[in-house]
Amino acid sequence: MSIVSWPESLAGTPAVTVIEKALQRDRLAHSLLLHGDDLETLTMVAQAISDRLLNESPTSKHFPPEHHPDCFALRPAGKMRQISAEATRELIGKTQVSPTVGRRKVAIIYEADRMNTAAANIFLKTLEEPPGLTTLLLLTTRPYALLPTIRSRCLHFRFAASAVPLAHPGLPGWKADYQAWLGRLADGVSGPKAAAEQIFALYGFVVRFNAILAGATEEIWKIQEKKLPPELTEEEQIAIETGIANGIRQKLFAEVEQATLAFARPRLAASDGAIRRALIGAVGQLERCTGLLRLNLNESAALEEFLLASLRLWTRR
Repeated sequence: MSIVSWPESLAGTPAVTVIEKALQRDRLAHSLLLHGDDLETLTMVAQAISDRLLNESPTSKHFPPEHHPDCFALRPAGKMRQISAEATRELIGKTQVSPTVGRRKVAIIYEADRMNTAAANIFLKTLEEPPGLTTLLLLTTRPYALLPTIRSRCLHFRFAASAVPLAHPGLPGWKADYQAWLGRLADGVSGPKAAAEQIFALYGFVVRFNAILAGATEEIWKIQEKKLPPELTEEEQIAIETGIANGIRQKLFAEVEQATLAFARPRLAASDGAIRRALIGAVGQLERCTGLLRLNLNESAALEEFLLASLRLWTRR
């Protein structure tokens, strides 16, 4: 009997309905690629699917998926957050033995796009000849970073992120001060003293941004750490914590974009052409900087570059 619920925002959606029907008919594909913008949402979906597959008998003892003896996980490890060939072989070996307590096995591959080339090629062979009564769940926020041959052998489901806003006590004040700073730039900065004040404010935003990122990461890690299986290695824990930090900084940059749009919207309504040009340039610069984050650019450097560009874009001359 399953007790793990679908994420509330996804209950009744077409993807969930299709999966539920396939489970009821015992016709679920052996390999599913679960992708979307939020790894936490994908994890919740994978847990719900695993629970329904592994705890199908209402009379047998119920095991949560993360503690079920027939549920196996493959995660990135280390600060580089890579899935190695050795770890992949170990997972495959576990899926090739008979189930322990039920009739099925489930393997969850977290951040499947983090497989190195050797690991991806090894895993591809398993997709081509999957072990009997084993369901493979691949989770990724970057499906096109996977080998095309891996993608082609999975049934794809995309899930929108759960509507969980980033809550940190320092964030509303940061956004309000940032919008006020844009207002001063747009109204005009004259004289070296005023220019210096705006530059000092810019670096103050960077320092405060880092403090918010560190605080939010620490709070979410405390919550997530309690949910992790006890057998995780230290390298796997480091990779998970790094992934959490990366996800939070992406959300923070999304908050910067929303704050910028909120500032510009009333001025755009007044048909201010200079504001329109500045907004287009700022959004383009923000997209460029967030893209560089995926290439391991430090978030302080990315935000500093964006704000320096904003200083040029928004200042009315």
